[in-house]
Amino acid sequence: MKNSKRLGLLTGPLLFGIMSLLPGELISAQADMVLAVAAWMLCWWVTEAVSISVTALLPLLLFPLLDVMPLADVGSNYGSPIVFLFFGGFVMALALEKVNLHRRIALTIIRLTGTTPNRVVLGFMLATASLSMWISNTATTVVMLPIALSVIQLLIEDEDGFTKKDRNFALSVMLGIAFSANAGGIATVIGTPPNSVLIGLLENEYNTEIAFVDWMLIGLPFSAVMITIIYLVLVYWMFPNKGLVFGTSRNLIDQELKALGPLSGKEKQVLGIFAVTVTLWVFRTVINGWFPDLGLTDTSISIFAAIALFAIPNNWRKGDFILEWRDTSKLAWGILILFGGGLALAKGMSASGIVDLVAQGIAQSDWSVILTVSLLIALMLFMTELMSNVALVAVLAPVVAGIAIGLGVPMLHVLIPVTMASSCAFMLPMATPPNAIVFASGYIEVSQMARVGVVLNLISIGVLILMYLTVIPLLFP
Repeated sequence: MKNSKRLGLLTGPLLFGIMSLLPGELISAQADMVLAVAAWMLCWWVTEAVSISVTALLPLLLFPLLDVMPLADVGSNYGSPIVFLFFGGFVMALALEKVNLHRRIALTIIRLTGTTPNRVVLGFMLATASLSMWISNTATTVVMLPIALSVIQLLIEDEDGFTKKDRNFALSVMLGIAFSANAGGIATVIGTPPNSVLIGLLENEYNTEIAFVDWMLIGLPFSAVMITIIYLVLVYWMFPNKGLVFGTSRNLIDQELKALGPLSGKEKQVLGIFAVTVTLWVFRTVINGWFPDLGLTDTSISIFAAIALFAIPNNWRKGDFILEWRDTSKLAWGILILFGGGLALAKGMSASGIVDLVAQGIAQSDWSVILTVSLLIALMLFMTELMSNVALVAVLAPVVAGIAIGLGVPMLHVLIPVTMASSCAFMLPMATPPNAIVFASGYIEVSQMARVGVVLNLISIGVLILMYLTVIPLLFP
């Protein structure tokens, strides 16, 4: 065990003990207990002393014991509709991966973009971003990495060896995959966990709903802008490969596609269910307008997709289904628990008056709104370089909501860009799983990732501030 983990393992409960036993009251007896639990959780989340999902179980144990909330109230957060929305998304991702449809989609997109070096980089980025909208960015990166390594290997084995231009191309492809995986997930509710944590908080605490398609109206353009910026920064500024020529990459992609064979019956079935699900998400409001008693929600549509993948046979005679329950051994159950823990902590902060206190404090200050929002975006973005973005959003989102109330600004105007900032960590390998995966390829040094990452981080902050000032107020008045 690393020294930081050992230190964190002891420091978390020690902080809790000190804060809970302090004489007098900082805010109130209940609020002080919530802060003590939050300090313990934050310490374990930052140091990763234990799994971040295990840390998320602490409210379930401590809130009832400390009279913050009854067990039933705490437990309801772990069964929130948003948890099941993401569960359905995870099941769809499992099906895409099981029938290898995600790999076929990725290869097809790369093939369509062309085979000049810069177009190959763009193809990898578009394929990665497209997949990250629907399956985990970790799984997407794992799929894309071996394909990219095969293309890079062609350059290593050519007659002029591995030149500087070759290295620049390799860096552009690797970093393009990692950064596109991060940015692509922002486009949809299920693309990255922080989005769902925010939507769960809004539904649970403020009775505010952001529909799947409403999120895409803001998330998809932001992802597109960021992916464009990432591409331009990589291939035209940081790692140009002008003059690099190779003609065998198309053959390699064609070979990979040929090896997959024609579209199988299982792939067609998964593609059909996936298409129906996305269509229902996009047109849910229209359908509910036609059939008011139906009451479709994003979560019910997600669960429909999950059940269909388990229940609709691919082969009636053999009783063959796309998914069996044993396939869920690969499902990220820990992330679902993490959602619940984040929502429980947010509920505790709200119920104990902490959020109201923050709101009052900000309302009495003389900070300008734009400065405060800019600092919150920058704080979230750079903090997520060092700790889990899901855990960070779980802790900070309720506080940011209180700040927005104190500033007299609509919550969504502040919470959306701050939450998006948590998925824009481009500087360090440990910031996100995609960063770590491509770093492990051996083609990237920490200094190279950090040099590009700090530029992209600053640009991200600028784009998010611009969105706060212009686009978000139009879409969420």
